[in-house]
Amino acid sequence: MRDLKRVEIVTGTLETRKVIDILKKHEINGYTLIKNVLGSGDKGIQDGEGLHNAFQNTYFIIACSVEELDRIKEPLRAVLKKSGGVCLVSDAKWLIH
Repeated sequence: MRDLKRVEIVTGTLETRKVIDILKKHEINGYTLIKNVLGSGDKGIQDGEGLHNAFQNTYFIIACSVEELDRIKEPLRAVLKKSGGVCLVSDAKWLIH
């Protein structure tokens, strides 16, 4: 088992490319992306209904080291501050296979 940080990000679909660019820039190559995530937050209900991506969310899950988290946390904070969303960080263990 290896200790990691689990980073979960929910943000508007329009910010998906920005988050991916931050991860690439900081050499974090592994992540899972789930599109069309439904929920409610500061911007009200994001139910995916409507004619535009503005009402849809994207969910990222990233497993990374503390050092990698330190590289991406401020750029992620800037995106979330501007556009909204949430970023949760928790301890995790990786079952190496």
